[in-house]
Order: sequence, then C-alpha cells, then structure tokens
Amino acid sequence: MSRRVLPSYSEHRPLTLRILLLTAYFPPDNGSAAHLFSDLGEALVERGHRVTVVTGMPSYYAQGPLERYKGKVWLKETVNGVDVVRVSTLQLTRRLMVGRALSQFSTAAALFFTGLMLPPHDVALVYSPPLPLGLTAWGLQSLRGIPFVLNVQDLFPQSIIDLGLLKNRWFIRLFEAMERFVYQRASAITVHSGGNREHIFRRGGARDRVTVIPNWVDTELIQPAERMNWFRREHALGDTFVVSFAGVLGYSQDLDVVLEAARLVNHQPSAVAHPPILWLIVGDGVERSRLETKALQMGLHNILFLSLETRDRYPAVLHASDVCLVTLHAKVKTPVVPSKILSIMAAGRPVVAALDLNGDASRFITEAQCGLCVPPEDPHALAEAVLRLYRDASMREDLGRNGRQYAERHLSLDACVPRYEELLRGLMKMKAGDDRRR
Repeated sequence: MSRRVLPSYSEHRPLTLRILLLTAYFPPDNGSAAHLFSDLGEALVERGHRVTVVTGMPSYYAQGPLERYKGKVWLKETVNGVDVVRVSTLQLTRRLMVGRALSQFSTAAALFFTGLMLPPHDVALVYSPPLPLGLTAWGLQSLRGIPFVLNVQDLFPQSIIDLGLLKNRWFIRLFEAMERFVYQRASAITVHSGGNREHIFRRGGARDRVTVIPNWVDTELIQPAERMNWFRREHALGDTFVVSFAGVLGYSQDLDVVLEAARLVNHQPSAVAHPPILWLIVGDGVERSRLETKALQMGLHNILFLSLETRDRYPAVLHASDVCLVTLHAKVKTPVVPSKILSIMAAGRPVVAALDLNGDASRFITEAQCGLCVPPEDPHALAEAVLRLYRDASMREDLGRNGRQYAERHLSLDACVPRYEELLRGLMKMKAGDDRRR
C-alpha cells in the first residue's frame, strides 16, 4: 500500500541525519513496538534522512514469509528505504522472569556488538522496553560518541512489579538501579504522556531532557470504512453487533472482565431486550489458552476467539466492530496509554476502556471525547457501557468521529515525525558543538 509522502523541507534544509534505531522488535514482528519504529523509520527516510535499524531476527508473533530468516545469525536487508540489520538473539520462554531477563540482556549485547560494526551515525533512538537496550545505546555513546534518545513506552520494572510478576527484591533493586542509570545517561528521553514524564523525574531523569511526544498512528493505513466488510463475510458475522478486543492477550490486559461482561449481557433476562451481542477477541499471547478454556467452562457461546491478524488485515477488524475495547488490570498503575486506542480512533470507532480512571489513558480518552471509561475489573460497568452504546447509534457515531478528528490533528505521522526530527537534529548540533570545543 502506498503512503502519502510527508512534506519535505526546502532546498536549504539542514544536512541529512544518519539515524540509528535500536529495537528488539521490527516487522515482520507483529505488535505496536515493531510498527511504531517501522513507521517512524520510513517517515524519516521520506524526509531525506538515512536510517539504519538494528534488531533481532523475527520472533514476536512474526507473520508472513519467514523462510529467509531461518538459521541465519546475521542478515542485512532494505525495507521501504530503511536499512535493517538483523542479528540472532537468545530466545527463552517469556513465561518465566529469569528467561525473559536473560533474553533481554542477550538481545542488548547482540545489538551492541552489531552497532559497533556499523559505519558512524549521528544520533540513535532506542525503544524501551526492553530496558537493557538503554545500556546498548549508552555503550555506543561511550565508545562511538553517538548521542541517544530513549523512547520509553512501558515503565519497566514498575509495570511488572505492579502485576506481581517481579517479586524478588534483589532483582527489583537491580532493575531500578539500571533504570536510574539509563535515564541519567540518555541524551534525551521521550514519553507518550505526562504521567510517564513524572515517573521518569522521580527515577532520576533530568527535567530538561524529558519530552512528551504522543505515539503516532498511520492515519493513511487506518481510516474509517463500512462495517459490513469482507471480515464480517469471512467469519459469517452478518449484521451482529460486534464488540471487539484486538491485540496481545497478556497478563496486564485482564480479559477476564470481558468474559464476565459477556455473561452479564447475554445470559441474563435483560438479554431478551436486544439481539445477541458478539464479543470478538482477536489476538494471541500467554493468556489465550486459559481464556478460551474459561469461556467454555462458563458456557459462553457469544464469544469468538480469532488469531492475531496481519497489519494490513487489522483495520478490517476495527471496521467490522461496532464498539472496540481496551482493558487493563486494576494493578496496572503505571500511566500507560495503550497504542490500540490510537488505532481505534483512526478507524473512527468508539472506545470503551476498562482501566484506571486516574491514569493517562482515561484522561486521553476524555480529552479526545472518543469513548467511555469505566473502572477496571468491573464487568457490570463494562457491560452497561457496551449496552449504552448499543442503544445509542448517534453516540457511537459522535465518539468515532471525534476520535478520527483528534487522530488526524495530533497523532498522525505528519504531526509527530517533525517533533522527533527536531529533537534528533538538536542533539546532532549539540554533539557538533562539543566536538568543536574539544
């Protein structure tokens, strides 16, 4: 699919930047991390810069033709103008914290040595988590003089401490020390919300180095479209009212509240007041098997589980939906704004979010006027919000339209990429000034 070329500078624009992107995930990996840096890298290339991505071999729910990567230790390719250097990394089970930690440090080491072998770059941008990639960037900064921006998406280790997945006090101290170390040595830090910025201040990040830049969504790829589409035909959904959750099914998402809400809506006497509502869960992850078993045990015949869709098919899932869900466990107190909210807004669909009402995501949805927010782990509130939108087509249309307009104004590549470009160019100028003084 062709993408509209972003506006270019005049012939007097500053010199081209040589930008290094460090990330553990990149397409054909599937997920927000992979697509965020893919979109950003391609947009920076369209603006005239040279971009190199250093990443691992595809592994994170990777989709598409993967034969060329099998058995490879190192591989270089060009994807839509972006140079991608891949290196094999240690892959252990993500269910065990020790295995996850070893995989993350292995990835950090592999990307560090790969970065050392590359030609010089002006600046680097790092996706975190995994947090150890911050050590990779710091090592390249120390040995190669490359200033780096740390793009913090999830607040590690606090996010897994809240979920009870990290309890060992020695590991907690280790990761918190690493967090402070990386924050204090990054040339700049970007976060997607104000609450994340405050957390980084409390962890030792310098106030003059932390910038809030919202995550972006490809508003050209994801646009509003008719609900009666090929996806509905393919899965024989007809004109059923569809409430969907699409994404990774992990510990923090708390899909149990969706199962309970589905039971309340369709299995109580009030259900005779409206046609059946289909609750569609599209995704894969460590929680999927348990959730499918629980749905069967609950006798829920109004829930359909489907596998994670490829990126080009994903918009059709949103278009086929009447309401789109975003859920987070009550224990998730870090101020995360799930990226799926942005995709739902771009598709012009209303959001129903069950999450911390005092968090950044709730404030974001309220500001954009794109959906309804209810407390986490409250199936009654979630069911009532869905029924409210079921009964009010006008509200659904208004919320969907508001979300699309907000995404176009504030969350598109056109709106976000220039801010990153300005930040990266500023770091290059500072580095040049330091070199001249030396």
